[in-house]
Amino acid sequence: MNPVVIAVAITGSVPRKTDNPAVPTTVAEQIESTHQAFEAGATLVHIHVRNDDESPSSDPNKFAAVQEGVRKHCPGMIVQFSTGGRGRDPSARGLSLVHKPDMASLSTGSVNFPSIVYENHATLVTDLAGTMHRNGIRPEIEIFDLSHIHGAKRLIEEGLMDAHPHVQFVMGVKNAMPADEHLLDILLAETKRVIPGATWTAAGIGREQARVMGWALARGADAVRTGLEDNIRVTKDRLAASNAELVSLAAEMVTRNNRKVATPAEARAALHLKPVA
Repeated sequence: MNPVVIAVAITGSVPRKTDNPAVPTTVAEQIESTHQAFEAGATLVHIHVRNDDESPSSDPNKFAAVQEGVRKHCPGMIVQFSTGGRGRDPSARGLSLVHKPDMASLSTGSVNFPSIVYENHATLVTDLAGTMHRNGIRPEIEIFDLSHIHGAKRLIEEGLMDAHPHVQFVMGVKNAMPADEHLLDILLAETKRVIPGATWTAAGIGREQARVMGWALARGADAVRTGLEDNIRVTKDRLAASNAELVSLAAEMVTRNNRKVATPAEARAALHLKPVA
């Protein structure tokens, strides 16, 4: 089987240092945490940035600074910016895309979250997709619902992205899609039917992280995702020491499933990205 890309979601919008002191919230911490995760086997980093009070930020300068540090210290690593909306002004969610990361996340529809509606209006989705397309950024389509697969298909039909998006099934968010193996089979089958050229992964939230990763590997996923954004613990009773620890555990699971951890060059080839010059 093809090598497996390990994606690390280093920070997210929700966890704070009071939840786990290892959550990197400053630019310097994010660069260092990503470097450690890269050394442990991660070849894709999913980036959110924070304000000084740890609240979510859309500051394009912070995104640019993290990207610069990652490209300096982690040769060939795939940089993916978040355009997610939790705690961010919709009009600011695409501001960082001017810095042309390799990839960016893109949700194609709205969904209930634990305490809010994660709203992705059709106009906003089209605008973000168009900005990515103009800047040569490959989208990662965040699938929280079956209809979101068809939202991605519409963007392909409208010429706003090519036929090879990277698709991520997000499972285990309260009030959204549960972590159910049968549901993963349904989502995967529909994606292969509707967007046959897509690569794919699945993300399990919190205690579901390892379980969903195992399901994905058993089904030949192109990538797996880990990191403190999704899960701050190694066990019920122990916090993760770092993003690197979670990446090391993911790499061990890849090996146990008779798969190989992708190198940066292999990761870029797998996700239809240009090699680093």
